[in-house]
Amino acid sequence: MIRRIAWENFDYWLLGLVATLVIFGTAMIRSAIAGNAVLAQVPSRQLIFAAVGFVLMAGFALMDYHHWRPLSKYLYVGTIVLLIGLKFAGETLFGSARWFNLGPVRVQPSEFAKIVLILVQAGFLDKYQDRLQQMRWVLLSAMLTAGIVVWVLLQPDLSTSVTLVVIWLAMLWVAGLRWKHIALFSALGAVAGVAGFPFLADYQKARILNFLFPDPNARHGAIYNVLQALTSIGSGGLFGQGYGQGPQVQYRFLKVRHTDFIFAVIAHELGFVGAVLTIVLLSLVIWRCLVVARRAYDTFGALIAVGVAAMLGFHMMVNIAMNLNLIPVTGLPLPFITYGGSTLLSTLMAVGLVESVALYRRPLEP
Repeated sequence: MIRRIAWENFDYWLLGLVATLVIFGTAMIRSAIAGNAVLAQVPSRQLIFAAVGFVLMAGFALMDYHHWRPLSKYLYVGTIVLLIGLKFAGETLFGSARWFNLGPVRVQPSEFAKIVLILVQAGFLDKYQDRLQQMRWVLLSAMLTAGIVVWVLLQPDLSTSVTLVVIWLAMLWVAGLRWKHIALFSALGAVAGVAGFPFLADYQKARILNFLFPDPNARHGAIYNVLQALTSIGSGGLFGQGYGQGPQVQYRFLKVRHTDFIFAVIAHELGFVGAVLTIVLLSLVIWRCLVVARRAYDTFGALIAVGVAAMLGFHMMVNIAMNLNLIPVTGLPLPFITYGGSTLLSTLMAVGLVESVALYRRPLEP
């Protein structure tokens, strides 16, 4: 039986905000490459990723999100297999084996692992929501998360591992985790962070130490990118140096400017106004996800939307804080804006899941 889709439930505001951010991000990437011939194809590649991503978003939105529930266990196992496979067949860049090289593109499985974790935890927490007052069930949920996190951590990819844990904790809290358990996990996380420092990769240790104990005389090396980002942001003023006109960007003093430090490019060329507008647009996307969660037909759908909101919010806060030198440098992207195929595709797919929760927020009429 063909059932009518209630299009009035579709969140057009969310779609419009995401489309605006993707177009804006591509434009900023175009400026950020600053005429570098090696990066000349980056803006067009981002547009191709965006086109594919919006098609995937539409597919995810039209598919009733309840169908993902029985599939999530297979996706979970498949994701772990892919993450393990990176140890043997992954491409190593910047000290980490995070990508499968598929010819013209590189695929980063850990980006899609975030979506899988959201689906798996949404199903688990919905099923056992009334038992979360017992530590046993909380620990089982933690084990599901650890099954993915441990392999991401071994790449090594600390920032994505932390993101996965944050997504899980946000969903767990919304599902009804007790405050005493939240305090316990927070304390355990702090202890694990300190105890795990000696086991981090050398470049990860350097990032943390450079942040905690910066050399006031250093102008090169690991601290260079942060100093250039701060200079770029500070010289942007109220309205910026102008699109495609910022000397920090166009003369290429700012490095990795189309990826990690794209926010510094925005602040430099579009100023305080452009930076604030970017934050507002991203915040509105997160707000729309939470609105969908509040209106969801069931707990499973609400937790999916909350998980996506947590992922986007954490990415945004960490990336901007890194650009402002408030936290150590990480590789987390600015959602919808940072260049990267896997990142953009997975983020748009996640938005498609939220749109599905909105579209199917009540039983469809025949």
